[in-house]
Amino acid sequence: MYNNIVALRFILSMHNSVLKYLRKVRIALFSCCQVFPLLILLSLLLAMYKPCPAQNRITVEGTVVNDKNSPIPFANVTIKGTDHGVPCNAEGHYRVYAAPSDSLVLVFSAIGYTPTEYTLKITGALKYSANVTLQTAVSHLEEVAVLSTQRHFGSIERISPKDIQFIPDVSGSFESILKTLPGVSSSNEMSSQYSVRGGNFDENLVYVNDVEIYRSFLIRSGQQEGLSFINSDMVEGIDFSAGGFSAEYGDKMSSVLSIKYRQPFKNAARADVSLLGFNGLVEGVGKNGKFTHITGVRYKTSQYMLSSLDVGGEYNPSFIDFQSNLTWRFSSSFLLSFLGNYSSNKYQFIPTVRETRFGSFTNALQLKVFYEGQEVNHFETAQGALSADFRPSDDVLLKLIASSFRAREAETFDVIGQYLLNELDNSLGSSTYGDSSINVGIGGFINHARNYLDANFYRIEHLGTYSLDGNTLRWGLRHQMEEIRDRINEWDLIDSSGYSVPYNGNDLILAYHLRSSNNIFSHRLSGFVQDVYKFSVNKWEITANAGIRLLHWSFNNETNISPRASIMLKPNWKRNIAFHLSGGSYHQPPMYKELRYPDGSINPNIKSQKSIHTVLGMEYQFMAWERPFRFQTEVYYKYFSDLIPYKIDNVRILYVGENLAKGYAQGIDFKVNGEFVKGSESWASLSLMQTYEDVENDSYVDRNGVTHYPGYYPRPTDQRVSIGLFFQDYIPGNPTFRVHLSGFFGTGLPFSPPNSTRYDVYARMPAYKRVDIGFTKVLRDNNGNGGTLHRKYPWLKSLWIGAEVFNLFDFKNTISYLWVQTVSNQSNQSGQYAVPNYLTSRRVNIKISANF
Repeated sequence: MYNNIVALRFILSMHNSVLKYLRKVRIALFSCCQVFPLLILLSLLLAMYKPCPAQNRITVEGTVVNDKNSPIPFANVTIKGTDHGVPCNAEGHYRVYAAPSDSLVLVFSAIGYTPTEYTLKITGALKYSANVTLQTAVSHLEEVAVLSTQRHFGSIERISPKDIQFIPDVSGSFESILKTLPGVSSSNEMSSQYSVRGGNFDENLVYVNDVEIYRSFLIRSGQQEGLSFINSDMVEGIDFSAGGFSAEYGDKMSSVLSIKYRQPFKNAARADVSLLGFNGLVEGVGKNGKFTHITGVRYKTSQYMLSSLDVGGEYNPSFIDFQSNLTWRFSSSFLLSFLGNYSSNKYQFIPTVRETRFGSFTNALQLKVFYEGQEVNHFETAQGALSADFRPSDDVLLKLIASSFRAREAETFDVIGQYLLNELDNSLGSSTYGDSSINVGIGGFINHARNYLDANFYRIEHLGTYSLDGNTLRWGLRHQMEEIRDRINEWDLIDSSGYSVPYNGNDLILAYHLRSSNNIFSHRLSGFVQDVYKFSVNKWEITANAGIRLLHWSFNNETNISPRASIMLKPNWKRNIAFHLSGGSYHQPPMYKELRYPDGSINPNIKSQKSIHTVLGMEYQFMAWERPFRFQTEVYYKYFSDLIPYKIDNVRILYVGENLAKGYAQGIDFKVNGEFVKGSESWASLSLMQTYEDVENDSYVDRNGVTHYPGYYPRPTDQRVSIGLFFQDYIPGNPTFRVHLSGFFGTGLPFSPPNSTRYDVYARMPAYKRVDIGFTKVLRDNNGNGGTLHRKYPWLKSLWIGAEVFNLFDFKNTISYLWVQTVSNQSNQSGQYAVPNYLTSRRVNIKISANF
C-alpha cells in the first residue's frame, strides 16, 4: 500500500511539472492541441477498464524469474504444440489464454537461460497460476554464435546480440552489425553512419529505451566523429527495419533502429583494452533487488588508424563517452528509470605534408601539398531521460518520459597549403619511371573556419499499451521544444600561378565564403495510434497492423498525417514459410541542416520531405547439413516528393535548402544466415538498388543555344550493388581458437564538382571493397574453464586475447575528392582536378577482454 502511495505521489508531481511546462508553450501549440485530447481520454478509459476473460477459455498467469529470484523481462511463453504464445512484460509477468483441455504444457524460454516446460493440470477452473524459475544456460565453447535473427513482425527484424565484441571493426561501434545487413550500406569504416535503401545518414531513426537519439550537426569527416551513442556492452535487444515500419516509430523516411538496454540481475564488471582505446563496464543489483545499475565508460583514440592516411601530420583525437542506465522498482506496478549520457569528442590535427598518386596508367598524376596551421574541433553532447512505467492492470502499461538533449559544437581551423600537381613518367623501362615529368599546376590555398553551434531539445512524451484478446493497442503523444543557435564563418582562398581563383584582374575574390548567424526556436507535437491484431483462418496465422501518425511543426505551421499498415501471413504448410506486406506514408520534417540555403540563410517556407513505401517480403526457415538456416528476401518501391536535393562530402551532407525534387528508390534484398560451420552462425547479404530524383522544371542551355531538360539523375546514394558478409570458424577439436571475418563490397557512388549547379553532371567513385579479419584465443570461458587461471584468479570469469587485421587486402578506397584548380602552366592547360581522398590502409590491432 505504501509503495502505491509513493508511486501515485510521484506521478502527481510529474503531472504538475508537465502542466507548468505546457503552459509556457500553449499559445504555439493551440492550433493542433484540439486533435490529441482524445488520446489522453482513451488512456484514462483503458487504465480504468479491466476486461473479464471469456467463458470458453482458461487464463494462466504468473511470473518468470531467474535463479536469483529476479524477474526476467520479455521472456517467451508458448503453448506446446502450437505457435500461440506471449512475451513477458518488463517485470517478468505474463498472461496467456488457452482452450479448455485435460492438461496444458507451457514452454518458457529467454536468451541466456535453459528452456523449461511446465505441465498444468486443468481442474475445471477458469484461472490458473504458474510461476517458473529459469536456470542460467551453460554455454559450451562449441557454440560460438555471434548473432541470431528472427522476423519479429513484418519488416521489423529482431536481432539478438551475442559476443558482439568479436566482430572486427575499425570504428568499434555497434552499427558495424547493421552494415552487413541487407539494404544497409556504408563506404566509410571510420564512421558509424549508414544509409538504407537509397536514403542518407539523416534519414535513420535511432531509439534507446524509447528515447530518440540525435547525432552531431557540424561533423564533416569520419575521423572527427568519435563514438556513437550506443554502448554495445549494455545492449539487450535490437529491432531494426529497413523500411515499411509501423506508426509507433517517428518521422524519418528510411529506417528505424530501436535498442533496449538490459537490466542486470547480478554484480559484474567488464574491461576491453586495445590499441584503439578502452571500454569499461560495471553493473549490479541492490540488496533487495529493487535497484539496478549498469554504467559504461568508453575511450577511443584513432591516432593509430589515421597515421595510415595520405595526409601526414600530428593527429590528436580523443573521444570519451560516459553512459548509465538506472532503474528503481517501487512496486510490482511502478518502475522508475534514468538513462544518462555524456560524450566529449575532441579532434586536433596539425597537417604537414600530403602525397597522393592517382589517375590512370596513361595519365598518372601526383599531388604534393605542404601544410601550415592546424584544425581543432570539439563536439560535446549530453542527454538524459527520466521514465516512469505504471501498470494499473496486467493489460495496460502507461509510460511517461521526460528527456533533454544538449549539443555544444565548435569547428575551427586555419590551414595553409602550397601544392604541386605533376604528371608522372609512365614509360616502361625509363630511368625516370614513376618520377615527375611535367608540371601540371602549382598554387596555394587557405581554408578558414570559425563555426559554432548550440542546440537544446526538451521533450515530454506519453506512451501507452493495452492488450486484449489478440489485440495490442498502442498510442503515444510527444511534445518537443527545440532551440538551435549557430554562428558560421568559413571561407576558402585559392591562388594558382599568382592569380586568385576566381580572377577578375582587380579584386581579391574568395573561392568560397559562408557567413551566417541563425537562431531557430520551434515546437513539434506528434502522436500516433495503432492496433496489432493476431488471428488465424484455416490454420493460417495472420497478424495485421494498422495505425496513423500525426505531426505538427510550429516553424512552418505544417501538419502531416501518415497512415501505415502491414500484414504478415504464416501458411499452414509443411515448409516453414512466412510472408509480409507493409507500407504507408512517411514524412520527414527538416532539422537544422535541411533548413539552410547554401548561403547560410534560413528558408521559412521549407516543407517536409515525403515518401510512400511498399515492401513485400518472405522468410523461409529450413535445415541443411542437419543445421538450422534462414533465407530472407524483400522487394520494395519508394516514391519521394518534396525532396531537398543534396551533395555528400565524406559524412557531411550539403542541402540546397528547398523542396525542389521528386524521386524514387526500388530494389530487392537477400539474406541467408545459419550454421555454415557447425556451432557457428554466419550470414551473407546481397542488395540490388536504384534510386533517382528529378529537379522539377530544371534546364540548361548548351553552347548552341538549345534548351535541355535533364529529367531523372542518380541520387548521391545510388549504390547499385552491395554485399555484406560475416563468417566465423574455429579450429576443429579446439574451439578456443576462433576466426571472425567481415567483408563488404559496394559499387561506386555518384559525385560531382562542389560548385556545379547541374545535378545531371556526375561521375562515379571506384567501388568500395573491404575485408577485416580477427583471431581470438579464449584463455578462460564463462564456465570457469581456464586451467591455472581458474585456480589463481577465481574472480576472473572469462578472459580472451585477440588480433585483428583491418583492410586485409589493403584496398585503396575513396571517400571523397579534393578539388585542385589550376590557371595555366607549361602546357597552357587550365581546369579542375579531382584528387581522391583515400581511407585507411592495412593495420593490425591487439585486443584483450576480461569479465569479472
